[in-house]
Amino acid sequence: MSSERCGPLHGTRVVELAGLAPGPFGCMMLADLGAEVVLVERPGGSGPLVPPAGPLQRNRRVVRLDLKSEAGLGDLLRLAAQADVLVEGFRPGVAERLGFGPARCAEINPRLVYGRMTGWGQDGPLAAAAGHDIDYLAVAGALEPLGRPGRPPHAPINLLADFAGGGMLLAVGVLAALLERERSGLGQVVDAAMVDGSALLTTFLHGMMAAGMWPGGRGENLLDGGAPFYDTYRASDGGHLAVGALEPQFYAALLRGLDLDAGTLPDQLDRSGWPELRRIFTERFATRTRDAWAAVFAGLDACVSPVLSPAEAPDHPHNRARGTFVEVNGLRQPAPAPRFGRTPASTPAAAEATTVTEVLAGWK
Repeated sequence: MSSERCGPLHGTRVVELAGLAPGPFGCMMLADLGAEVVLVERPGGSGPLVPPAGPLQRNRRVVRLDLKSEAGLGDLLRLAAQADVLVEGFRPGVAERLGFGPARCAEINPRLVYGRMTGWGQDGPLAAAAGHDIDYLAVAGALEPLGRPGRPPHAPINLLADFAGGGMLLAVGVLAALLERERSGLGQVVDAAMVDGSALLTTFLHGMMAAGMWPGGRGENLLDGGAPFYDTYRASDGGHLAVGALEPQFYAALLRGLDLDAGTLPDQLDRSGWPELRRIFTERFATRTRDAWAAVFAGLDACVSPVLSPAEAPDHPHNRARGTFVEVNGLRQPAPAPRFGRTPASTPAAAEATTVTEVLAGWK
């Protein structure tokens, strides 16, 4: 697989200790961009080659090591000695206890970037506690604003903490450490915590609140479904339309598409009129199917889009034209991103089993 990889990270060697969603996603991004990622799985596990885990483990070579054995630890350290990056997602102290913590790895490879993917980080009162995406969002202040008025906060699957604030943050940290290494010649530890990443994602919201531009409670503001011109609406067939007509020109186009006269409606930014606007929009969108409305707005710059399911998204004409989704071993999945003009990424490949001996032979 290594000879077939291309992309801006071609030639970068990554050792990934098997873990849950955020670590694999961050390493998937590195692999998508051309890094040679060797995934270390424990013996006896179901492994990454069994669906539905496949997409997150694409572009990997997989070895199985018992890290509690002297031989397994030795093989891992041999890989670390030749790698540029090592990523682990254990709770704080576990890697040290098993014999491959940052200090030990730095002894054998001072240039190694050591990525640590955790929920709560390497220190703090919660560092050793269990948690999941929803917990990190909660403590970071990213969960409370999500949802409808009068309803409990609602987590958006596990997209924010696990992937955006977790795996993607890890990838950014690793890339920054690799860039700094070009100046210093030394690796360093990257402490990527999902609670930190979740908090980071709320930066814009903190600015809005400080400026007095987020006055309402949950689901009562401009960008959280509170505004009738920035929300979703049910069509006659049960499908939905996403409306993001914030600016005056887009709002005017929205009214044209709905065949509504602005003179008979409450002013767009008059909050007291939002319930009436919402009632009118709801009734109007309910008169046609989702795709019929999509056709109406196809020629209007109104920021109105059909809400597609994950199964439908690959077939949207724009996604097809850009190749936003690819097929790997018969399974459609998102393509690598972002795009590079001079060093484009390869088409993803399914994970494949190998041995430490084979990996090291190719790394000489």
